Amino acid sequence: MTSEELAPVVPLRPMPGAVPGSGTWCCELDLADAAPPHGVVPLGAHGLARALVRLHGEPLGYLTAPVGPHGVDEAALRARARTVFAEAIADHLDAEGLAVAAVDVPAGAPLPPAAAGCPNHVASDVRVTVVVCTRDRAAVLAGCLERLRALTHPNLEILVVDNAPTDDSTRAVVAAARERDDRVRHVVEPRPGLSAARNRGLAEARGAVLAYTDDDVAVDPDWVQGVLRGFGRGPAVVCVTGLVCTAAVDTPAEEYFDARTALWSTRCTPELFDLAEHRRDDPLYPYAPGLFGTGANLSFDRQVLLDLGGFDEALGAGTLTRGGEDLDVFVRVLRAGHGIAYEPAAVVWHHHRADDAALLRQLYGYGTGLSAYLTKCLLQGGTRGEVLRRVLPGLRRRRRIAVETGERLGGGSGRAPAGAARRELLGVAAGPVLYLRARWRARAASSVGPGR
Repeated sequence: MTSEELAPVVPLRPMPGAVPGSGTWCCELDLADAAPPHGVVPLGAHGLARALVRLHGEPLGYLTAPVGPHGVDEAALRARARTVFAEAIADHLDAEGLAVAAVDVPAGAPLPPAAAGCPNHVASDVRVTVVVCTRDRAAVLAGCLERLRALTHPNLEILVVDNAPTDDSTRAVVAAARERDDRVRHVVEPRPGLSAARNRGLAEARGAVLAYTDDDVAVDPDWVQGVLRGFGRGPAVVCVTGLVCTAAVDTPAEEYFDARTALWSTRCTPELFDLAEHRRDDPLYPYAPGLFGTGANLSFDRQVLLDLGGFDEALGAGTLTRGGEDLDVFVRVLRAGHGIAYEPAAVVWHHHRADDAALLRQLYGYGTGLSAYLTKCLLQGGTRGEVLRRVLPGLRRRRRIAVETGERLGGGSGRAPAGAARRELLGVAAGPVLYLRARWRARAASSVGPGR
């Protein structure tokens, strides 16, 4: 798939009786697990359930089902999944060395447990440092840490970077977590900005692999296993992104953002990216926002990221530019001759902005971050011509994103908040000046300097 073919929410095929517009319960169902569908957010007064269907942890795709008086009809959902994903199920079982014909299980019953050769179970003792950058969100962080402590990878450290804190609430939450789990560490980065915090995590980490996530994310217990599977996709892979599932769709703002981000929230097929064999036939490649993944689920070979200079501290949340740092680092990885793996088995669940005001601020930040990053490219001889040749295709892509977002919303209650397009365009207009100001600030404040 190229970014020209924006991912639909596949395969969202509503069952008869689905009630649109009354909220969607986001959940998951593993076909080999006897447990019923479950989600990060409990089932409430929803009219529709959207299930990430998995087999032995591997994502197969999405299905929707109506929520009746007694919840979701689990047997019907399992049976339908066996039909819709029959080919993917057969491929997975074959990779495990299981004879598909020998799997004689009623359609509504769980499939057999994973075999020893399950590709989603990576045997590795590599040390992994999970980095969570946070600022004054102690209550949110507490829930994030509980999920991180449940990760199944045996050789793990959890590093919380307390970014320019205004109080000791984060330190207290981390201290409480450390009393129960000595893998948890706390460091302070006094300079505000997500990129500065990530660079502090890069400097402090003890692991060979760095796995970044956000404090408003709930990680899957096997998230790190999925990350390591991504690194095994090819010898050139030094960066892995993964599936960022929507945790809740209860408000129009959440529904809009869910439709807007389908490119990185619904893809269940592994992909490799580089500038050679796995180069995309796409006029924007590799400058296509969202194609490679997102910073909420982002891992690196630590040494390579050090060699690249870390993250550009003039870009990212918490700076004047508010974003752009993830696209910047993706392109630098590729231009350095390395590869990126998108690995859907590395699953996390993200809570979107629930109200219009927060969503508008985020869209403005998308605009400033994108144009700030493009300004950086225009100031560099090696990327200036590449970006200028992509201006017109980029404008066409922006229009296509808007149209396809509307198509995904369909007849539901989701809609762009009033003034959304204007707010994002204002951000695009402001980004170049903000980048120049942010770059000056970053160079004055940092002994490391921005990534190049």
